[in-house]
Amino acid sequence: MLRLSEAEEKAVREFRSVHVDHRDRSFGGRVFRSPTLFEDMVKCVLLCNCQWPRTLGMAQALCELQLELQNGSPCAVVVSSNPKVEASEGFVPKTPAAKETRRKKASTKGMLLKKKLELEKDGILQMDHVLVSSSNTTLLPTDNGDSKELCSDDDSCHWFPNGKEYFSRTGNFPSPSELAKLDESFLAKRCRLGYRASYIIELARAIVEGKIQLGQLEELSNDASLSCYKQLDDQLKQIKGFGPFTRANVLMCLGYYHVIPTDSETMRHLKQVHSRDTTTKTIERDLEEIYGKYEPYQFLAFWSEIWDFYEKRFGKMNEMHSSDYKLITASNMRSTSDATKKRKRPSRKCQC
Repeated sequence: MLRLSEAEEKAVREFRSVHVDHRDRSFGGRVFRSPTLFEDMVKCVLLCNCQWPRTLGMAQALCELQLELQNGSPCAVVVSSNPKVEASEGFVPKTPAAKETRRKKASTKGMLLKKKLELEKDGILQMDHVLVSSSNTTLLPTDNGDSKELCSDDDSCHWFPNGKEYFSRTGNFPSPSELAKLDESFLAKRCRLGYRASYIIELARAIVEGKIQLGQLEELSNDASLSCYKQLDDQLKQIKGFGPFTRANVLMCLGYYHVIPTDSETMRHLKQVHSRDTTTKTIERDLEEIYGKYEPYQFLAFWSEIWDFYEKRFGKMNEMHSSDYKLITASNMRSTSDATKKRKRPSRKCQC
């Protein structure tokens, strides 16, 4: 959903007035956010130290789990000493957790082609600019009419079909009260969250117990004034698992656009688009030199640029089939010459 408020409308108008050189780009300054701040906060945690396909998979698994909880399927819980955190009977979920193992080429040959044919047969595949090969790769047409091979991440193959199949097994994003009662090890295994499970459960319990007041955080950010930024940042810093990258993303969701969250994808973009020899030591300086002129909307300028880069490489995002969202990874951003070189697959490393 879009942020729609007087403060946000003001920010969009001001950003467009200082970003006049790129009015032809799709992104015009409006940022999508989740229906609740809690959902935004959890999704920011899911971005940490993993590739984009796994982030998508973890978010989908949480929504599948919510449907199980809503339908009364039993799940592993712990008993909390706080009466606000209700406990229920322990059990094993009906839907098994998705596995994320390294795929062997021999066993996956033709898998993507088979899936594409199945979707076409069901009448739910509406995208024709991605060509599927008979191996574990996908081909994307380039500007000169040739096909560029895109890597499909070995450790994550999540399909997001349109239509009844998806919506029949996916619920809403789970609420704090739904997650607060779950056992950490169960949540980590069911949704493949790894160490993130402890952060998410602790956040959910703190909200249910009243230790974290999301309403107060929202109110502080109503006008997105820079005077409130440090106060909000200090409050978020007290939450376990909320490092600089996660906090910057959460504050961006709250309407603060003067800080650009930095991770390996940020560095890749600066190197590939701006030919910067960016490192963790120089990234803040490089960002200031490139986007400082758009203050206090540096993030919006950066996002407009990186979104434009994605669309030139993959096509319009609103026309992309949801099953191909996982292709938007660093390994598929390399230049043609780089793509032919064998190198270790990068991951989204950051100080979360």
